[in-house]
Amino acid sequence: MTLTALAEQGLVLAMAAPAESGANPWVQLIPFALVLAIFYFLILLPMQRKQKKVQQFIEALKVGDRVVTTSGIYGQITRISDKDVQIEIADKVRIKISKAAVGGYQGQDPVAPDVAGQS
Repeated sequence: MTLTALAEQGLVLAMAAPAESGANPWVQLIPFALVLAIFYFLILLPMQRKQKKVQQFIEALKVGDRVVTTSGIYGQITRISDKDVQIEIADKVRIKISKAAVGGYQGQDPVAPDVAGQS
């Protein structure tokens, strides 16, 4: 089909004019760089700070600390190993949980982020 035949059928073809070669291609990358910078400072940097705070909290746990787990169980730490802790939740009742499941100290705001993603 020719262009006139397509135009007669109601189809419109648009042809773009060639771009001017005087524009610097680096200028086109500025908006992209700004979006990346905003994403980094508003999302990634605060998330890294929070993860560092949680890691410091987990490393500072010691036997005798009164803690609350992310599932809401209150207890006192009786033993600590590399990846888990043992918590006494009642007299002679001890449970073994992951260190990541310790949410914070009793009576204080939780240190670990909650599962729903709300802060």
